[in-house]
Amino acid sequence: MKIKRGNVEHPQIIALLEEHLSDMYATSPADSVHALDIDRLKTNDIHFFSGWFNHSLAGCIALKCLNDREAEIKSMRTAIGHRGKGVASQLLEHVSDFATRQGIEMLYLETGTHDYFLPARTFYKKQGFHYCQPFAQYENDPNSCFMVKGLGN
Repeated sequence: MKIKRGNVEHPQIIALLEEHLSDMYATSPADSVHALDIDRLKTNDIHFFSGWFNHSLAGCIALKCLNDREAEIKSMRTAIGHRGKGVASQLLEHVSDFATRQGIEMLYLETGTHDYFLPARTFYKKQGFHYCQPFAQYENDPNSCFMVKGLGN
């Protein structure tokens, strides 16, 4: 898989992100949806990456810088046709390596508490994340769980 940085406006990426937002609003109350729209993914505090097999989008992930030592995983999504192929693991490893090179020491994320999000929570646990208290602007929410992983800088 080839991982590319940027290009949020590619048609396949827009379609995948629209699918992601649609699923988030279908599975969580609107005030508990923290997924970023395309305009927000283009801001200076966000590093966006996409994974490709030839000309087929396999998935995407973004890194939101919270401060000089902390960042948050955002908009992680694997395209339906590429699930079960290790795409998420490769994207997360790439972003973790990128974050480490930037001096980031802690990676955070927010995901849902409903059964729909169980595969995501299970994946993140296998990748070394553990549950934590809300971080940054987040507050306690019964529809959200928060996870963190130290990068070992």
